[in-house]
Parts: sequence; structure tokens; C-alpha cells
Amino acid sequence: MIILDTNVVSEVLKPQPDARVVAWMESLTADVAITAVTLAELLAGLRRLPNDKRKTDLAAAVETAIRPYRDTRAIIAFDVLAAPRYAEILAARERGGLPISTGDAQIAAICRAHDATCATRNVKDFVHTGIALIDPWTGEAQSPTV
Repeated sequence: MIILDTNVVSEVLKPQPDARVVAWMESLTADVAITAVTLAELLAGLRRLPNDKRKTDLAAAVETAIRPYRDTRAIIAFDVLAAPRYAEILAARERGGLPISTGDAQIAAICRAHDATCATRNVKDFVHTGIALIDPWTGEAQSPTV
């Protein structure tokens, strides 16, 4: 399974998304999901915008982008399986001098709990979390490291 980080979903929402990301998304044959964390980040981004046409248009685009995941129940929650992995990731990264945001640690924990690869442009944010990574912009993959 591949879990998309927020920046991948955000890229495909752009009026002219990066062609490499679009091609990568179209080539996927594995199960693809997003996390509830990504959904929350997208919705929070919308809430921060002023009430105007851009916000309305972007809200419609977000809904269109997440509908397939919602319809197939491919929005994965942060749950009791992910919680202990979150604690491990947070503590290990802090010990290693590599702080990690709450959202990224939660996404990494969900990936570990589901043995999923995380697709992200921000590979450095997820190194040493014990998950496999792929960058859709470059196609480069990294094996899990802790």
C-alpha cells in the first residue's frame, strides 16, 4: 500500500500540477490511501483562507480529490495500532536530534502500522522513521531506516 503525504495531494490540486507527479499517480497499481491527518491538514488550509472565489474553488477541488478515498474507505485514521509507533518515532527522532512535526510523526506511524510506503516530496522529514519512502517528483525510493 502507498499512503500519500499531504504535499502529494496538494500538488494534484494545483491548476497545473507537476507532470512527473501526475504521471506517477497514473502509473500506480498498488492500493493507495491517504490519512485522516492529511485530510485534516487540507481542511485546515482551507479554513485559513479568506472567504472568496479561490477558497470556494479550492474547497471543491479538495472534495473532488478526496472523494475516491472516502468512497473506498481509503482514509486511514490514527488509531491504537499507530499510537505506540508514533511514540517510538517521536522519541527516536528526538534522541537522534531530528525533531519531527506531530502530523509527520502521525503519518509515519500510520504507515508503519499498515506496512505502507509513504509518498512524499519531503523525504528528509520522514527518514529514520522505519518506513519505506518514495518521492513522486523524482521517482527515488528509500528503504526503511530507523
